[in-house]
Parts: sequence; structure tokens; C-alpha cells
Amino acid sequence: MEAHATLPPLRGRVQRDAPLGPATWFRVGGPAEILVRPADVDDLLLLLRDLPDDVPLTVIGAASNMIVRDGGVAGVVVRLARGFGDIAIEADGIVAGAAALDVTVAETAAASALGSLEFLVGIPGTIGGAVAMNAGAYGAEIKDVLDWAEVATPSGLLRLTAADLNFAYRRAALPARAVVTRARLRATPGDAAAVTARLNDIRAAREATQPVRARTGGSTFKNPPGAKKAWELIDAAGCRGLMHGAAQVSEKHCNFLLNTGGATAADIEALGEEVRARVRAASGIELEWEIKRVGRPA
Repeated sequence: MEAHATLPPLRGRVQRDAPLGPATWFRVGGPAEILVRPADVDDLLLLLRDLPDDVPLTVIGAASNMIVRDGGVAGVVVRLARGFGDIAIEADGIVAGAAALDVTVAETAAASALGSLEFLVGIPGTIGGAVAMNAGAYGAEIKDVLDWAEVATPSGLLRLTAADLNFAYRRAALPARAVVTRARLRATPGDAAAVTARLNDIRAAREATQPVRARTGGSTFKNPPGAKKAWELIDAAGCRGLMHGAAQVSEKHCNFLLNTGGATAADIEALGEEVRARVRAASGIELEWEIKRVGRPA
């Protein structure tokens, strides 16, 4: 596939055979055949409009909840960066670009005495990724606060409401080949000190219970329906600390996988599948991956 012959003239950065591993939180994975960092929304719209349907398209944000496989990613990988990170404060909400970090949005809201967005400090990643997967933590999800999301598609820019996105647990119904560009999140005007205290409580709870300083990919499996959370099922199946190569199930929070140094994407994914197999054998419950896995094996 000659993807490079099919790209329109873009103003943003276009890089062939671009390393992706260093950009992911796991620090693993092969290159992108073509990595595009659009200059702005118009540049992104041009790419989506003119990119042939048979060229694969993958979107990455902070790559915090993602495994890029060792063989790399075919086609075009879009990464939103500068030009998509603006945060605007309104009286009862925030409009944030897709590349804005969830943590930064939470902190900006708190500094502006806007509540209801503190949960974002517990979510690694960007606003675009949070919308695309209805990210949630500490009792709240994006669907609870989203007014609208602007989404670039091959046919133009759409503004979609939470109802349009048909949110479910860790998923949103985005149109085909769509890229979230910005979103408006509702907030509750309040007391800056109280909002900041709540934000700091969440940050402290996360530090105490999750391996936040490790090479990890965040929450690995979705919590299944029922009383038991994924980590409890993993623990009960005897997987805490389990290793495959240099990949390990975190001792601190066993719904997190770690690259202890030198792991491959294949090691991490195989460890996840071993965890799924052991949980299935122990409980009959099929854990679903929450981490997005992209690309091809080596």
C-alpha cells in the first residue's frame, strides 16, 4: 500500500516510519507507517476528506491507555498536538481541545472555582481520548458532564451532543473515521478551595492505590457487570505480580500491567491474555480489554 502517494498537501508535520513506542506510556511498540500531526482543524479535515478509504487510519492522543504492537501501525496515524490543546473557561463550563490533558483541564477548572470536573485528575490521557472512550474515574464519567463534542469527519466538522454519541460504559458511538477535536464540559461554579481539596483527595487516592510512576497503560480491563471489580477477579485468580518476560501484573493494583524494563508489546499483550484465561478459569467471567491495542505483531 502506497499511503504516502495518497496524502493531500498538509501544513502539519508528516513523518514516515515514525517511532511510536517512546510516545506511549508503556514505552513499547513499532513505528507508524505515516505519522501526521495536523496543523489545525482545517488541516485535519483536509486529511480526512482526501484520505482514500482503503488507507487505515488510527488516532492516538497521549497513548496512555494503549498498546502499540511491535510490528507498528499500517497506514496513517494521526496525533493531535499543538493547535488542539487550548482550554477556554466559561461561566459554567470549559471548552477544551482534544489534545488538552485531562489533568490540566481538572486543574484549570479548580483554579477557576468550577466543580464537577475533579474526576478528570484521576484519568491519564487527553480530552479527545476521554470522549472517544467515555472515560471515567471516582464515580463520574465524561457522559455526565459533556455538553457537546466537535468531531472532524471525512464529510466535515460535526457538533455532537452526549445523546448523539450514545455513550455506554467505556465507549462512545463516533462516526466512521472521526476524530474528536474539542469538547464542552459542564461545570458547577463553587468555591475554589473546596474544589481544589476534592481534586487533591482524588490525586492522593490515585497515588496511594495505583502504580502512577511506572511504565503502565492505566486500567487494563473493563469492570464486568456484577459486584466484583476486574482487579478483585484478577487477584482471586492468583495473578497479582504475575510476569511474562519483563511484563508484570502490578502488585499495587492488579488491573494495571507494567513494563518493568525491556518488555515488548507482545509480552504485555500475552500477559493480559494469560490474566484473562486465568480469570475465565477461576470465575467463568470473560474480562474485556479496556486498553486499546493497535497495529500488527512483529
